Amino acid sequence: MKSGMQSTAVTAPPRRFLVAANPQMPEAIRLAEEISRKLEGLEFGSSWGSLNEEILRSQVETDPVDLFIALGGDGTMLRAGHLCAPLQVPILGINLGRFGFLTEVRKEDWQVALDRVVRGDYWLEQRMMLRADHRRQDQSLGRWEVLNECFIGRGEIVRPVDLTAEIDGRYLTTYVADGLIAATPTGSTAYALAAGGPILPPELRNILLVPVAPHLSAEHAIVLHEGSSVRVEVRSTHQAVLSVDGGQPVSLKDGDAVEIRASEHVVRFARLQDPGYFYRNLTARMNQLSSLGSPE
Repeated sequence: MKSGMQSTAVTAPPRRFLVAANPQMPEAIRLAEEISRKLEGLEFGSSWGSLNEEILRSQVETDPVDLFIALGGDGTMLRAGHLCAPLQVPILGINLGRFGFLTEVRKEDWQVALDRVVRGDYWLEQRMMLRADHRRQDQSLGRWEVLNECFIGRGEIVRPVDLTAEIDGRYLTTYVADGLIAATPTGSTAYALAAGGPILPPELRNILLVPVAPHLSAEHAIVLHEGSSVRVEVRSTHQAVLSVDGGQPVSLKDGDAVEIRASEHVVRFARLQDPGYFYRNLTARMNQLSSLGSPE
């Protein structure tokens, strides 16, 4: 492995698998059943189902597994990460979505990939997570584990909000903007990239702050050390929200704060490609995006 790569070698092949499919993709559900039958035919323990976090969390806690196989796109991988990170279960992603920044295997290659996995011919890549805490005065109203990013900003009303940012208890700046993104290196290729932020390689453990449509205020992205703590306080007389990894927005009131720091959990992705895969795949995905935006 490359020096500094947050990775671990596989010490023993997995014996028990859980195959989970995006419930909105009939193809994923069919393939999950097929993969599970294949594993059972090879005399491995395997079960399959739809990616319902509550049901699967209970199942994994009751009957631990060695590898979680997720079928879908990047949204499926985010949900799998939320489920598997606290349980320290590695994830292998099979892409049935559009781009698949986080997935490892193309759907047409799943049989070859599975043959390698059951032999233990893969490595584990560790991705940092953030912890976001919604606070109102001295009360915590919610806490989330974050793989990509959390967004603090305006809701449906198209007006900027004032966001006061502190780093390690010290005032940084007040953003007047549509919002502020706090992202992991994984999230640097998602919403943060669309907002003009830099791309960070996945082995880094940094917190990225990127303002969205700033108005006469700080406009540059900031990269923070993993040990930093961020506090963002909302000043707004109209609707403001917090959204974690693109999930359902949570309403924020004037004076609410979101506190962000590195999580104690990491997501472990099973990788079959060499450690140089990130830049190779990034170039391919960005070329794919460019071609989609080009006329025929």
